Amino acid sequence: MFWPLIRLLPKETHFNFVSLAPFAAVLSVIAVIAAGVSLGVQGLNFGVDFKGGTLIEIMTPGPAPLPAVRADLDRMGVKDAQIQEFGDPRSAILRFEPAKGIDPTQAVSAVKAKLSADFAGIKFVREEAVGPKISGELFRGGLLALLVAIGLMLLYIWFRFQLQFGLGAVIALFHDIVLTMGMLSAFHIEFSLPSIAALLTVIGYSMNEKVISFDRLRENLRKFKRMPLREIINLSENERLSRTLITGTTALLALSGMLFLGGPTIYPVVVAMVFGIVIGTYSSIYVALPVILLWGVNRSDEAAEPAKPANPRR
Repeated sequence: MFWPLIRLLPKETHFNFVSLAPFAAVLSVIAVIAAGVSLGVQGLNFGVDFKGGTLIEIMTPGPAPLPAVRADLDRMGVKDAQIQEFGDPRSAILRFEPAKGIDPTQAVSAVKAKLSADFAGIKFVREEAVGPKISGELFRGGLLALLVAIGLMLLYIWFRFQLQFGLGAVIALFHDIVLTMGMLSAFHIEFSLPSIAALLTVIGYSMNEKVISFDRLRENLRKFKRMPLREIINLSENERLSRTLITGTTALLALSGMLFLGGPTIYPVVVAMVFGIVIGTYSSIYVALPVILLWGVNRSDEAAEPAKPANPRR
């Protein structure tokens, strides 16, 4: 049984996507500049993973009372506290940055004393300090992972389609990543290792959209040899529009529950993914395809001929 609202989508659309490309280009340039200014002036709000701090693993008799532990740390004025379940429901990880001028050892002792007083039977399994050097290595490793992912995407698209398709996809991916990081910077949303995972997820979703768009474009290029490229782009995007709307809406609905009900621990990750999905869908139409339109395509490849049946026996 189909979702009833899907029936409201028109079977055929005739939007002129290409006509809006110049306005979208201006909008994208302004947005990228604004994101760059925010990243350059304000920077990212690095979490404990990238700034350094203290990690404490706790074990409670029953399921770990994460909201109550978070409330305790907030009342103590602990800065940038991250609390999350760790494997067993009774186990949790606390990450926080000691306030300036406070010795980390004293901060850990104060946190342990407060939690021991408020939660009977709590045990402290381990304590670790994440230094600035390790945090810097983690940040560089995360950026390297993003660059490697984008580079591999370029090679894949180049191999499967044409070079200009790959360049269009890579330019669009950089557009998506810069805007997503700029949004995190502008709204001062925490940036940590899970945020790197969210960006990699955005790259995967955005690239999937572009591969589907390129595949439909390639099919129509083979089918309509004499049709102008801008008309083929409009035709291809109209043909896949319903699929794009359904996929994007489904992904956003799946994330909306975590966005509004998941709590502060996963909020930075989910908001980056939601923003990235929207921007990735937009860039597939108004960043990647305009690059192909400006560059042009090679139409020398003939469409595949249908196989002829073997001669019947006489």
